[in-house]
Amino acid sequence: MKKRWYDYLWIWSIVYFSLGFFNILFAWLGMIDFLLPLGISIFLGNKKFCNSFCGRGQLFSKLGTDCKCSLNVSAPKWLSKRWFRLSFLAFFLTMFGNMIFQTYLVASGAQSLREAIKLFWTFKVPFGWTYAQGTVIDWVAQFSFGFYSLMLTSTLIGLIVMIFYKPRTWCTFCPMGTMTQEICKLKSASSKEVENTMSNEF
Repeated sequence: MKKRWYDYLWIWSIVYFSLGFFNILFAWLGMIDFLLPLGISIFLGNKKFCNSFCGRGQLFSKLGTDCKCSLNVSAPKWLSKRWFRLSFLAFFLTMFGNMIFQTYLVASGAQSLREAIKLFWTFKVPFGWTYAQGTVIDWVAQFSFGFYSLMLTSTLIGLIVMIFYKPRTWCTFCPMGTMTQEICKLKSASSKEVENTMSNEF
């Protein structure tokens, strides 16, 4: 089958983490992967991003299937259960909210800039070479460190489940995938309600 341009977006994931490794300010580019799927689900009512444009999912497929880095066995069923997906989404949103709060503290002067990447929200990995103090306003840099930590941690979780289960196991409980799915459901239900209202009027 002929390759399409978006079949190569797995390269974007590698480029993103590589750029962030050398300059943390590139972490802001990750907002594309945050805002684009939300925009598609809100305005188009579908999961086109997850199905076609997610470079991370493609990377897991490339490593797990093409490079045979996956045991390729079925994951526990609870990973794809709605209660777990929503719980995991709530947890990630809490971590994202905490990151925003830390950024606010730096912006308000209540806290100084912390130049460290946190893996799994616990382990600090100092990336001192990735940022020159004073390059930008401190809160901009703080957001970069926090967002890069979030993106790197979620990718590492995806790689772990890729190795032990099927390549794209992460996609079954990805917070962004869960969020866009819920948005699509709400949009679909809203559309049906409008259609029913209009049909009743006539």
